[in-house]
Amino acid sequence: MSRSLLYRQLHLCLQSHSPKSKRFVLALSGGIDSRVLLDVMAEYLTLHPDHQCDAVHVHHGLNVHANEWAEKCYLWAKAVGIQCYVERVTLMKDSGDSLEQLARDARYQVLAKHIKRGDVLLTAQHADDQVETLLLALKRGSGPAGLAAMPVSTSFANGHHVRPLLQISRVDVEAYAEQKNLDWVEDDSNQDTRFDRNFLRHQITPLLVQRWPGLRKAVARSAALCGEQEALLDELLADKLALATAVDGSLALSEHTQERLGKALIRQWLQRQGVAMPSCAQLEQVWHSVVLAQQDANPQLNWQQHQIRRYQQRLYLVQQWPDIQDVQLPITCSVPCELPQGLGRVTLMPSKHGQLRLPQNDEIISVRFNPEGINVKPVGRVGKRKLKKLFQEYGVPSWNRRRTPLVYYGDQLVAVAGLFVVDGFAGQECELTWHNPLSD
Repeated sequence: MSRSLLYRQLHLCLQSHSPKSKRFVLALSGGIDSRVLLDVMAEYLTLHPDHQCDAVHVHHGLNVHANEWAEKCYLWAKAVGIQCYVERVTLMKDSGDSLEQLARDARYQVLAKHIKRGDVLLTAQHADDQVETLLLALKRGSGPAGLAAMPVSTSFANGHHVRPLLQISRVDVEAYAEQKNLDWVEDDSNQDTRFDRNFLRHQITPLLVQRWPGLRKAVARSAALCGEQEALLDELLADKLALATAVDGSLALSEHTQERLGKALIRQWLQRQGVAMPSCAQLEQVWHSVVLAQQDANPQLNWQQHQIRRYQQRLYLVQQWPDIQDVQLPITCSVPCELPQGLGRVTLMPSKHGQLRLPQNDEIISVRFNPEGINVKPVGRVGKRKLKKLFQEYGVPSWNRRRTPLVYYGDQLVAVAGLFVVDGFAGQECELTWHNPLSD
């Protein structure tokens, strides 16, 4: 029995890019592309019974039919012997990012949880999607990294992400669905040409393909060549990036670094941290307004949910967090106090070799984060100083000064976690520890 074009492509792709993998996770939105991939993957499993595939449907809650779509995906997967997991997500719509980007980020975060070591994530992007992605990259003014568009295979979470239909056209996907008499969900938002990708899909790409039928293959070649150039650049700059990157993940650049080299290192540095690339204009700002800023300046660039900051001639990638200066958390001795925003936990433990005295019965222990207007004298120092100046002396970057736990007995500051004990509160009865995973 002859196999379909899509099956042959799937088989070839998996043999080429994941020959040793035996567990797959299929992202199942319910649209025609992923619905077809589900059907093709089910055929693959019948011929490879030692392989396993789960499907994951991400429920964004953005459409009135979202519950119905989730149910259909579950039933379609069940009908071909594939377990489907429905994952619900809530999008932070006031974050400043586009709804498309928020949904995409949430989707991949959920999918990553299902990938165990050596597993393969399968998504159903095809050749027409690749054309749209490259055109969007051109619109943004992207360089080789952006113009490489979507690779067939890339590292993802604990395994790999493979797009087995990337050489297949939308026409072939639709023909397969009709031949197999498949049904799928239709998201009405896919017709809304206010979204850039939909505008390209419905009004631009069809005209381009009609004029140049070989466009899809040409785009695939161009994207592959850009990907090769970017990979070569990564290899050539790997040693320089390693030398410039500190243990804490910061990047050492100065006004003496050649601009073209510096920008390339910044792009690679950001890419390795898994964040979206800044635009060319934003990269110009990073260079001229952050790297080349005056020595006494406190420069930064904000984009998406991150900031690029400079401190002591090093660049830091900082996540933008809501202000917590008014947060006040109670502490009980021997019980870890969980801090907000991933800052870890603070623990005050009775000890014979600690740094603090025990609190008295009427002294309520708390953690606060507002250093404003505080003058203290650390143990062993002469005279009081403003906490702001002490943070500078101890090398705490400005963006962490309102995120460093301040431990109080009553209304008296007794210690700054990880830095010092305040004079008058020293002792050996308590040990203060701060486990901060963000600095590990």
